Order: sequence, then C-alpha cells, then structure tokens
Amino acid sequence: MQPTAHAEKRPSDNREKLIIALDVESAGEALSLVRELDPYVGAFKVGLQLFTAEGPSLIRKLVDAGARIFLDLKFHDIPNTVAKASVEAARLGVWMFNLHASGGSDMMRVAATEVAEVCDRESLTRPKMIAVTVLTSSDESTLKEVGVANETQKQVVNLASLAAECGLDGVVASPREITVIRKGIDRSDFLIVTPGIRPVFATKDDQKRVMTPADALREGASYLVVGRPVTAARDRVEAVEKIIEEITIGS
Repeated sequence: MQPTAHAEKRPSDNREKLIIALDVESAGEALSLVRELDPYVGAFKVGLQLFTAEGPSLIRKLVDAGARIFLDLKFHDIPNTVAKASVEAARLGVWMFNLHASGGSDMMRVAATEVAEVCDRESLTRPKMIAVTVLTSSDESTLKEVGVANETQKQVVNLASLAAECGLDGVVASPREITVIRKGIDRSDFLIVTPGIRPVFATKDDQKRVMTPADALREGASYLVVGRPVTAARDRVEAVEKIIEEITIGS
C-alpha cells in the first residue's frame, strides 16, 4: 500500500521553517527524536548515514507516523538511474528530496518529468524536488581541487539557475548565497533550503559558510536545516525554543 498524503500539521510560522537533521545511527534514535520534537518543528531530514543503516523501512515508519521527511541522499548518476530513484522516493511518501545540480540538465529534467508522471498516475502527492548547489563544507579551494574555476557564489547561482530552468522546486544552498540566488532567479515560489545554520549559542562544527537562523530568514531562506545544536543538546525542546526566540527577536 502506498503511503497517503498527510495535511499540514501546524500554522505556517517560524517553527514550520525548521528542519531537524536526524544524523543518528539507528532507527530507535531517529524515532525517539521525532516523537520528542515533531510538535515543535516543521520537518526532519534523513541523510546518507541513517538511510544506509536503516533503509526505506524507516522512512515509511516516519511518514506513517505523520512526520514530514526531507530525504537528503543527493542523487547524482546517469539520468535514468536518478529518475528511477526519484520515483521510489516519491513512492516512499517523502515531503522533499534532493539531487545534485552538477548532474546536469538532462538528469534533472528526466527525474522531474518521471516523478510528475508517476505521481499523477498513482495518485501520489508529488514531493518537492530540490537541487544541491555547492556543499556547505566546500569553499573555493575545494572547487579548484575538482576543476571548477568559478568562485563559490558564481557556481552556486549557475547551478541554481539550471535547476530552476529544469523545473525543480528549489535548491540547497549555503546561507551566504541566499541573496544572490534571490536576485538571480525570478521565481517567488523558488525554495532555498539552507544547512550551515548555527544559532548564536552553537559552534560552527564542520560547516564553513554558516549563518544564524534569524539572519538566514531575513536574507530569504525558505527552510533552515539544524542538526547538532538541537540533537546534541541536553534539552532538545529548549534548544528549539531558543532558536525560535532568536528568530522572533531578530525578525
């Protein structure tokens, strides 16, 4: 049985914009975090570590429990392979998933087309499809190592524009590139999902291009991905409340 779509659970406010990264090792830890935090945030991100450890069955459990899931697997392969993987992500009932814009226009267009066709044929809710631009752990020296001559902002805007032209819903991008993406893409509904978010009370960890939640939303971010500042906190709900307070004061 295919998962059924669920309605928005809360009013559209700053809590809806928070996506908590489930960067944990087991289904038990993930389910516990979701049970604890689901009333206070908008969605949860499942990445490579947790998906590799627990597989699609965990995604189904989370979706069936009513959680909105951002499947962060960054698909990047030949167009047919990415399209088939994208269709399966849609069948899992995820709210959003991503693929690498650097895979090119054919890859993104084929994936978007096949997902739309399957969702229409099987009466599924089409997930939001967003493209990864430049990873927040990367900088210009990283780009040069892999043969990209563009400076970071230019590369981000180029990839974001390509994603928009291919019909994707938005991009994953560092908060430092939000403004240039908004200026470069004339679509009011274009989503910018920003990792590299660090509240005032948290450290940067391994992210190089970071920003506070309030600053990122002021710049034009649609959703904020927050991981360790919440999940590693002694009181996770309190950590979420501190973030909301930061946003409220800074807005």
